[in-house]
Amino acid sequence: MPSLFTNLHVHITQPGPAALGPESRSGTLAQADLNHRLDELFKHHHQPAKAELIRALLLLWHDHLDASHVISQGIENPDGSFVHGILHRREPDYWNSKYWFRRVGQHPSFADLARRVEPLFVSDAQLAAQLLPDGAWDAFAFVDAVEAAAGKPTTDARHQLLRLIQQAETEAALDYFLA
Repeated sequence: MPSLFTNLHVHITQPGPAALGPESRSGTLAQADLNHRLDELFKHHHQPAKAELIRALLLLWHDHLDASHVISQGIENPDGSFVHGILHRREPDYWNSKYWFRRVGQHPSFADLARRVEPLFVSDAQLAAQLLPDGAWDAFAFVDAVEAAAGKPTTDARHQLLRLIQQAETEAALDYFLA
């Protein structure tokens, strides 16, 4: 049987980078199907301690913002605030997203996230300087960058790059929750 880690990464990398906003993509799993798959995975892998965080994160990844919100707002710790902050950024409710990221502080996954996104900045040194000042991830600057890109077409290079960064953020969070 594949590891829980492998199974969850298959779920998160499909169907490709999520929208920066609340838009739904084709190819995402239906909420009931995703919950069923997660229940089965957790049952066979001795349900991890952070199962509900993982569920909230993957519901968000598959564009089920309301269901993710119900779960993440009930997890009153930096991990729950991290998922909650991502959710509000996508709604878009940028001010509220920053509120939740203030509650996160320096999340342990931010160092991994900084390493993951650094290679993505080959074509955008300005964004790199904004999001990785002194090599450290700045969640507030990412909220600002997403807000600035909100009015741009999805074909815009910066918009596409931000979607890839958002995917790396979700993957770093998932890896941390699974550790």
